[in-house]
Amino acid sequence: MSEPRLKKPAWLKTRVPSGDEFRAIHDLIRAHGLVTVCQEARCPNINECWNNKCATLMILGKICTRACRFCAVKTGDPAGHIDMDEPRRVAELVKEMDLKYVVITSVDRDDLEDGGSQLYAETISMIKDLKKDIKVEALIPDFQDRINDIERVVLSTPFILGHNVETVENLTPVIRDRRSNYQQSLNLLASVKEIKPDQMTKSGFMVGMGEGLDEIKSTMRDLVKNRVDIITIGQYLQPTRKHYPVKKYYSPEEFEIFEKIGYDMGFKKVVSGPLVRSSYHASSVI
Repeated sequence: MSEPRLKKPAWLKTRVPSGDEFRAIHDLIRAHGLVTVCQEARCPNINECWNNKCATLMILGKICTRACRFCAVKTGDPAGHIDMDEPRRVAELVKEMDLKYVVITSVDRDDLEDGGSQLYAETISMIKDLKKDIKVEALIPDFQDRINDIERVVLSTPFILGHNVETVENLTPVIRDRRSNYQQSLNLLASVKEIKPDQMTKSGFMVGMGEGLDEIKSTMRDLVKNRVDIITIGQYLQPTRKHYPVKKYYSPEEFEIFEKIGYDMGFKKVVSGPLVRSSYHASSVI
């Protein structure tokens, strides 16, 4: 017998996407043949962000080679297909939208020898060439901890380089795909600082999957030890009935406690709240 679904509290209810800016951005992104993680991952902040001309663009297609139990992005085998023209279209879209800050992320591409790192680097470089005053944040997959692929993205000089641990260590084998690994994620974040010590790094995780407060604190300590500058903490929301169920809805007051704990540990910035996602208010994190 399946567990009863928890009732979603009032503070997690959001408006149906609408508004002139929302429709304009939707049409513009579609015209360029691009994808946003806002849509693919069913982000609860899509209405707010799009109406403020903010979007997180997803490169390397919309089929992920991994099957994490929390994620709404489609999973399958992209069969090595990549769109070599994608960096140009992304850069042109960013310029057309006149963005000052953009987040570039992707699906996992274990089918590619470099995990897509070359396309990441080309996209970041092309955006910066086309729009000199922009700040680019890269939210990358783990690249299976291959140092050359990590270095390739770091050397394209994103303003912030992010990689999410997603959940606490104990729940990683339950929640994330078997090819994902908690220590591997920490290794990546540490490697970034070894490659470029002044590179700003960021990581995030969700709560509400059955973790305890001690595990939340332990995750934060692990990120501090690996010199992560910015963390995001948000409430896990079950995308569909097929995904991992929510075990607990944390209150806004509890997220304030997480924020205080994070600052006490030494993070430069802590973004903690029920609707927080790794790219939420990204341009205002520092």
